[in-house]
Amino acid sequence: MSENIVSKSKFSTREIVIIAMFSAILAVCSWISVPTTIPFTLQTFGVFATMSISGGRKGFFSILVYILLGAVGMPVFSGFSAGISALTSYSGGYIWGFIFLALTYWCAEKFIGKQFIVQVISLIVGMLLCYLCGTLWFMYVTKSTFIYGLSACVVPYLLFDALKMILALFVSARVKKYVRI
Repeated sequence: MSENIVSKSKFSTREIVIIAMFSAILAVCSWISVPTTIPFTLQTFGVFATMSISGGRKGFFSILVYILLGAVGMPVFSGFSAGISALTSYSGGYIWGFIFLALTYWCAEKFIGKQFIVQVISLIVGMLLCYLCGTLWFMYVTKSTFIYGLSACVVPYLLFDALKMILALFVSARVKKYVRI
C-alpha cells in the first residue's frame, strides 16, 4: 500500500522534462518586456500558459522550479534579475504569488475538473490571490497603504493580465490540439 502511494508521487522522466521546459518558458517570458507607458513583461502569460497547457501538478512544479532557479542566482526573473534580493524586493511578492495561482489551479483541476470554465475561473481566482500576495508584500516593504499598493501595482496591469490570460488560453487550446502533454 505505501509503495503504491510513493510511486504515485514520483515524476516520470517525461514529466521532469515538461516541468523543466515550462520553467525555461517562464524565464523567457519574464525577459520579454513590452515598452509602454507602464512597461510589462510576458511573465504572467507564461504562468497562465504553463498552467493551462501542462496542467495543475506539472504547472505548479514548473513555477516552483522557476522560483528556485531565480532564488539560487539564475537570472530568470524580469530584467534578468535573480537571487533572494529579487524575491524580497517590493515586487517579489508577486513572484511568490504565482505559487498561490498554481495551487488554486491545481486544486480546482483535481477537485472540480478540467473543463474550460474551471480553467478560466481558477486562473482568475489564482491571479487575484497573486495580486493580494504581491500587494501585501509591497505594502510591507514600502510601508504604504493597501489602496496605494493596488493603484500602483495592480490596477495598471489588470487589462494587460486579462489579455495575456485570454491569449494563453487560446494558445493552450491550439497546443493541446496537436501535442499531448
